[in-house]
Amino acid sequence: MAETVESDQRTFESIRRESEGAEYWLARQLAPLLDYQNYRNFLAVVEKAKIACATGGLAPADHFVDIDTMVDIGSGARRAVADVRLSRYACYLIVQNGDPTKPVIAQGQTYFAVQTRRQEIQDDSAFTSLSEDERRLMLRREMAHHNTSLASAASQAGVTTGLDYAVFQDHGYRGLYGGRTMRDIHAHKGLKKSQKILDHMGSTELAANLFRATQTEEKLKRDGARTRAQANDIHMAVGKKVRATIGELGGVMPEHLPTPDTSIQQLERRQTRAVKDEREDG
Repeated sequence: MAETVESDQRTFESIRRESEGAEYWLARQLAPLLDYQNYRNFLAVVEKAKIACATGGLAPADHFVDIDTMVDIGSGARRAVADVRLSRYACYLIVQNGDPTKPVIAQGQTYFAVQTRRQEIQDDSAFTSLSEDERRLMLRREMAHHNTSLASAASQAGVTTGLDYAVFQDHGYRGLYGGRTMRDIHAHKGLKKSQKILDHMGSTELAANLFRATQTEEKLKRDGARTRAQANDIHMAVGKKVRATIGELGGVMPEHLPTPDTSIQQLERRQTRAVKDEREDG
C-alpha cells in the first residue's frame, strides 16, 4: 500500500485521513507534529505503544499497519519510504508513551483521549439509543463519580478545604469556558444561587466537562502535582486544551451550547415517577 505524504499539515485534525469510513493518521506526519524531528526516535515510541496495545489485549496489527508513502526528494522526483498507518487508538497510545517534557505531547494526550471517548460513545449502541434526557442523566452520574476521583487526586496536591476545591474547580472552568468563572457561567445560565451548573447542562456540555475532569485527574497523577498552585495550573491547562480540541474538531464552545429547560433533579423525579407507575400498572 502506498500513500502520499503532504508536508503542510499542522494540526492533529488536519492530518487525520479517512479510507472506507475508517479514520487514520500517518506516522511520518504525526512525528514532527509531536516535535520528533528524528523519525527513528519516534519509531521507538511507536514500538512502546505497540507493546502497550498488546498488553491491553488488542492485536497491534489492527492498529499499526506498515505501509509505504511517497515523499518528494527534489527536482520533482519522488520515492517510497516506510511508514506506519495508525488508528486513533494507536495515536492515543503513542502520545501516552511520548516524551512528557514536550508540551505538544500533553496537547496530543487531550486530543486523542477526547477522540477515543467520542468514538466509544458513538460505538456504544446502548448510549446512541438513549434520548437526550437519558444521556444527560447518565453523563451527570458519571460526572459525579469522576468529580469524586478528581477531588481525591487534587487532595494529594494540598487541595483539601472547601475553599481550596472551589478555587481549583474554578480554574478548570476558566480554562474550558474561555476565561469564564463558575460565577460567570452560573449567571449566563440564569440559575438561582442554590442551583448547580452541572445540573443544567445538555449532554454535549456534560461530555466536555467529563473530558476535563478525567484528563485533569490523570495529569495530576502523572505529573505528581504537590502544591495547590500546581493543581490549579494543571486544571486550567487541561480545560484550555479540551477547549482547543473542541475548536479543532469544529464543535460548539460550551458557553454557546443551549441550557436545557429541565434540571437533572426534575429528570430524576420524572424517571422515578415513570418507574413507580410502571410497577403499579404491572
